[in-house]
Amino acid sequence: MANKQKAGIFAAFTSAVFLGTTPVFGKLAIEQGFSPLAVVALRTGLAAGIMLLVIALFYRRFLYIFPVGLVGCALAGTINGLGSLLYYLSLQRLNASMGQLLYSLYPFFVAMWLILDHQPPSRLTVLRITLASIAVLLLTNVPDKPMDYIGVAMMIGAAILYAMHLPINQRVLYEVPAPTVALYTLLAMSAVVIPAYLIFDRSLPPADAPWYPVIGLTFVTVFSRVTLFLGVKKIGGMQTALLGLAELLVAIIFSHLALGENLTFTQWLGALGLLTSLLLVMYEKPAPFAPAQKTGWLSWIRPPAMPRDTFGPYE
Repeated sequence: MANKQKAGIFAAFTSAVFLGTTPVFGKLAIEQGFSPLAVVALRTGLAAGIMLLVIALFYRRFLYIFPVGLVGCALAGTINGLGSLLYYLSLQRLNASMGQLLYSLYPFFVAMWLILDHQPPSRLTVLRITLASIAVLLLTNVPDKPMDYIGVAMMIGAAILYAMHLPINQRVLYEVPAPTVALYTLLAMSAVVIPAYLIFDRSLPPADAPWYPVIGLTFVTVFSRVTLFLGVKKIGGMQTALLGLAELLVAIIFSHLALGENLTFTQWLGALGLLTSLLLVMYEKPAPFAPAQKTGWLSWIRPPAMPRDTFGPYE
């Protein structure tokens, strides 16, 4: 396995571990009195501010991005920002593990968006998606418990929007380093979720509400975004999405430890199937480097024409 692929797998898996704690921290914050819109506005705004400050002070080279790339990040951030609003509104209605189970359908939608961008998945990837989908069906099998269909619809909507932003940023990442993409995508997300909170909510948490869930969410957001886009850059959006399913296992474990949520035997079978899908990544071929691709719905996201050997791609 090439070093680039190993680095991408490690980055994507690390991102999944961070993201797996998101529903737990989010649910804890909501239970402590923070509104869903306040949670998403605080964690996104604080994460973007921290990242902007660190890059501006110590890594100014990461501030540069070509104009079309900036537009791509703005589009991806806007889409993901809308998805984040749906995600946290859904968490108010669903428990953390169930919410993350439904959110784990996003590799299906990533495959759909990539096919539209003329990047069809390999046969092994299709097999892994199928296995993961069966696993998610088993994991969502909760007997004798009524389903909140509004919450389910919100979470599936969040998954569709999250899946859409990955191929957009994948195009930008052909020529732009991961920290730059993470920064401008987070800033665009903040430009969506903060006004949404100020317009539709503006509620304040109780004076004695603990802030550790929001602080935890903030730092999880910073680290998960950088490692997520590094994974997308190295191994592509589809493989990063499939490895991202590891966040489901992390969410299940932390939901049990922090929130007292438990799984049935059928759900544990689903978790085993999901783990098998994750382990099959060892047999995937490295994603081809194709910055010059001129077809597909995202073909407009390309840097200005220049000789390919002028600088070379960012790694």
